[in-house]
Amino acid sequence: MANYKLQMNWRTEIDIPKSPWQIKADSRLLLVGSCFTDHIGRQMQAYGLHAVCNPTGVLYNPLSIARSLNGDMRIELVEHDGLYHSMSHHGSFSGPDSEQVLRRCLQSQAELHKALEEAETVFVTFGTAYVYYRNGQVVANCHKLPEREFTRERLTVEQIVSEWRPIIRSMAGKHWVFTVSPIRHRRDGMHQNQLSKAVLLMAVEQLQKEFPEQTSYFPAYEIVLDELRDYRFYADDLVHPSGMAVEYIWQRLCDTFVSAETLAQMQLWHKEWLREQHRPLHAAT
Repeated sequence: MANYKLQMNWRTEIDIPKSPWQIKADSRLLLVGSCFTDHIGRQMQAYGLHAVCNPTGVLYNPLSIARSLNGDMRIELVEHDGLYHSMSHHGSFSGPDSEQVLRRCLQSQAELHKALEEAETVFVTFGTAYVYYRNGQVVANCHKLPEREFTRERLTVEQIVSEWRPIIRSMAGKHWVFTVSPIRHRRDGMHQNQLSKAVLLMAVEQLQKEFPEQTSYFPAYEIVLDELRDYRFYADDLVHPSGMAVEYIWQRLCDTFVSAETLAQMQLWHKEWLREQHRPLHAAT
């Protein structure tokens, strides 16, 4: 009987072609969107890239993200349980002093618009197609206000595309990298979460069709759900990706968008960053 070696493939690997658009060592980057954006943004910063991440805080739905970029973010402060909240900002901006909250919100918007003006590339991560309305206005966060104050709906593909089309068109010199967050919104229900993600994916596909030279798609969602199809790649809440999963996605992103020359420079920067993170337990005497 002839000897042979049995070839087995234990996972489905996502094929991601090398992008013709590449991050350079001096590239100016802006990342906005869901909390998955923060994971990737921190990686970029740790590897020495000029990356500004979520100046106005984590935003989940495509309308709130778009309106933060196009200057249509309304600052409406609402008091609840002793704290003031901006309905257009993440809860990290909330506080007991209304003037301080307002000042921080305005400063974050200024930082966002400055970063957007300087950025050559904007990474956008959509988290959910569900939006909440309060008094007829889309809110970015409900801040645990009474549920009766809100109405909820799932956006359509056209609603998302019509919001983003003028933004991309008006910023012809920028490149846009869209991702869909692999984080599941379990409160929506698993089926509703899948429908939500499907709407986001189809909206991104439509934007790519309309702006093929300006837009790219990075399949973070597919990597986690198909390639890393195992709960060991999730955090303890079984919803967010684990540190190991984030590191793997980061590596795939670099393979897609970073040249070998730039990656070598980033590795040197990362070593320096690791040295700076190390703090001796006792000061030298």
